Parts: sequence; structure tokens; C-alpha cells
Amino acid sequence: MDEAKKHSGKTHQPATDKSEKYMASSKTAMLQEIEQLKNQLAELEKESADNLNGWQRERADFANYKKRIERDHAQFKQDITGAIIKKYLVVLDDLELAMKDKPNGGHGEAWATGIELIARKLLSIIEAEGVERIWQNRVPFDPTIHEAISSEENPDFESGDVIEVTRQGYKLGDRVLRPAMVRVAK
Repeated sequence: MDEAKKHSGKTHQPATDKSEKYMASSKTAMLQEIEQLKNQLAELEKESADNLNGWQRERADFANYKKRIERDHAQFKQDITGAIIKKYLVVLDDLELAMKDKPNGGHGEAWATGIELIARKLLSIIEAEGVERIWQNRVPFDPTIHEAISSEENPDFESGDVIEVTRQGYKLGDRVLRPAMVRVAK
């Protein structure tokens, strides 16, 4: 029986060694696989973050593109409107000039009243498009909106002030369509 015990002990001992070796190698393989999966996860997380950052940049770029297109479209529309209106300013000037010598009475008065109504209508159409007149007197001369045609001594005005607007100026938004022609005090 001693021999049987010895024999069974010997048989049992190598089986435990094999199990332990198998468990150890299996544990090592699992640890390696876990490490490999962690590395893959880190790579995928980095790739995901890179993709998210790229997407956010592209989204911001697209939003900026849309704003730029809208701004360019508005500027283009204003440029076209300004170019068209600029052509009619000469007609308005002529109508207003004709009104300065308006007859008082007779057949000419009715005709002059009709011309005055046409001038007002044209001016209201132009103003409806956002055009503003530049025509104040007694303001400091501003070369961005005024064009000086003369510089005169005038005790009633301070030096550099506009004495008289001889031709109306117009602007559309911040853009000057035509500067006002003015006489300036010395």
C-alpha cells in the first residue's frame, strides 16, 4: 500500500505541476491579451478623439464659410443697389435743380408741382433702398463724405465748417455713393 500511495502521490504530483504550468501559461496569455486589448482601446480612443477634433474643426470652418458667404452676398447686393441708384442720382439732381426756379402761378405752376411730385417719389424710392442724404450745413468738413469745391472767409462759420452744400451727397449703409459738394469756411 505504501507503494500504491507513493505511486498515486507521484501520479498526483505531476498532474498538479501540469495544471499549475497550464494555469500560469494561461494567466500569462490572458494578461498579454488584456494588455493588447488595453493598447487597442487606447489607440481607438486616440483615433476617436482625433476624429472628433477634426469634425469640430470642419464644423467651425463650415459655419465660418456660411457667414462669409452671407456677408459677401449682402455686400454684393449692396454694391448692385448702389451702382443702380448712383445712375438715378443725376436725374434727381436735375429735378431738384428745376424746382429751384419753380414758377409761381400760371400754367407753369401745375407743371412744376408735377415735377416736384416726381422728384419726391424718386427720392422716396431711393431712400426705401437704404440710401441716405449727406447734406448738413454747419458741420465740420469730413473728407470721407464731403468734396470741397471752395474755401471762403465767412465770419458766421467756424474754420473748417461746411457753409453750404452745393450738390447733395448720398451714402448706402457705410459706403459713400457720392460725396456732397460743399463750400467750406476758412
